[in-house]
Order: sequence, then C-alpha cells, then structure tokens
Amino acid sequence: MLDDGAPLFAQIADTLANQIADGTLGEGDRAPSSNELSAYYRINPATAVKGINVLVDQGLLTKVRGIGMFVAVGARQQLLQQRRAHFVTDYVEPLLQEASRLAMTSEEVLALVRQAIQSQGGGEE
Repeated sequence: MLDDGAPLFAQIADTLANQIADGTLGEGDRAPSSNELSAYYRINPATAVKGINVLVDQGLLTKVRGIGMFVAVGARQQLLQQRRAHFVTDYVEPLLQEASRLAMTSEEVLALVRQAIQSQGGGEE
C-alpha cells in the first residue's frame, strides 16, 4: 500500500518498478492503467499518470496508442542493473565501512553474511 511519505506519484512508479524487477509484470505485459491505479489506490488519476510517466521517461514502459501501457523489452534487465549498482553504494559500502571500524576481517564479514543467508532459508550456489 502507499504510505511511506514519498510523493504518491513516486510511490506508484516504485510499486510498478518493483513489479517489473521481480517479474510480476513481464516484458510485453500490459501495465495497469492510470484509471485502474487511481481506483485501486483511491488517488487522483493525474497522480497515477505522473507515476506512469516516470517509468515511460526511464524507458521501462511503452505506450501503444488506444491500447495502453506495456512493459518495455529489456525493462527488467535495465532495472536489475541499476538496482545492483545502487546496492553496492547503499548497502555493501556502508557494511564494509562499519566492518572496518569494528576491525573485522573480510572472512568474518563473509561468515556473517553466509550465516544471515542461511537463517533466512537461503542457500549458496
């Protein structure tokens, strides 16, 4: 649901981008219309349009006149590349900085990461 304090149009864009990134909306799939989004979230249709247009501007959605918006070819891969780059700067670098402050070795950090993965039910490749 929408409520994290960010502008509503940005939350709409993030929600749709998350659906593209996780494969819920696949390449070529029809994206929800502004009317569908506005009814579902009970927001102004212009706000929904603004959120959709963010993704159009990023090349993640394409418009087929008279039919609707569709997920662009390569959209998921584009999002994953962007998010992986942000992952390093937002999570990995701060983790390594804190590990350095704590005088942890890389082996200790990796062991903690592996332990966290296992505790969440994940496996290693």
